[in-house]
Amino acid sequence: MKARLFLQRATVSSLLALILLASFVYMGVNPGMLFTEFHYVVDLAGSMSPPHFSLLWMDKTIAFSVLETLSMAFLGTLAGGMLAVGCALLTAKDTMPYPWIRGIARFMVSLVRVIPSLVMVLIFVVTVGLGAFAGMLTLVLSTMGTFGQLFTEVIEATEKAPAEAIFSVGATRWQVIRFGILPQVLPSLTANFFYAFDVNVRSAVGLGIFGGGGVGFQLFLAMRVLHYRDAFALICVIVLLIVLTEKLSDGLRRRLIGRGRHRQHTKLH
Repeated sequence: MKARLFLQRATVSSLLALILLASFVYMGVNPGMLFTEFHYVVDLAGSMSPPHFSLLWMDKTIAFSVLETLSMAFLGTLAGGMLAVGCALLTAKDTMPYPWIRGIARFMVSLVRVIPSLVMVLIFVVTVGLGAFAGMLTLVLSTMGTFGQLFTEVIEATEKAPAEAIFSVGATRWQVIRFGILPQVLPSLTANFFYAFDVNVRSAVGLGIFGGGGVGFQLFLAMRVLHYRDAFALICVIVLLIVLTEKLSDGLRRRLIGRGRHRQHTKLH
């Protein structure tokens, strides 16, 4: 038995090693280049130092681009989150009794979720042009696809007893959703909205490099014209922006989730 187990593990390990080696050969990966070409990284770091921080208050468009990135993330989160909630209500068995409507809604959410964000932004750049609007539309769809499935699972995991009790006294389906399901899922949905905003701020910076506008597009322009000190200053702004957004999002989610647990604890006692 032990010999058979050893043979299975050795076969799996050998196959993984062969796949890894074949991938390295196919991609032309040469680990030695990390050392022989490292001087280019040192040269780039020298070209970027010191960062040109005075650019941040000399160029008025920088502050505008930061606000543009935050606006993209906020509007993308709000619109995408609302669409995700709507799709979840159409997809969950607890809120939608018709299987064919659930199937259509589930297909739409799955279709949006499998399209990469970079492909979406390229499509929107072609259709609506360069700028923040293309980035915002991309965030709307990506948020809907990502959180639509998550919200469906949250709704289906709710306790059935409150909804069944309301339904048994003659309430309509909407009243069951309004008074039996939404109060249970609202803290989780709101906490996920804050998390989605945190994720979308990072995504908005990346989408800007591909034509989505905002501070990411400013970084792309600085790198393209070889203004590396300007680029380093913009990278510092982006890092600070993401750290502050993450701290704010984490703090609000902890407070919200803690308040929800406190309410549950109060009800139990």
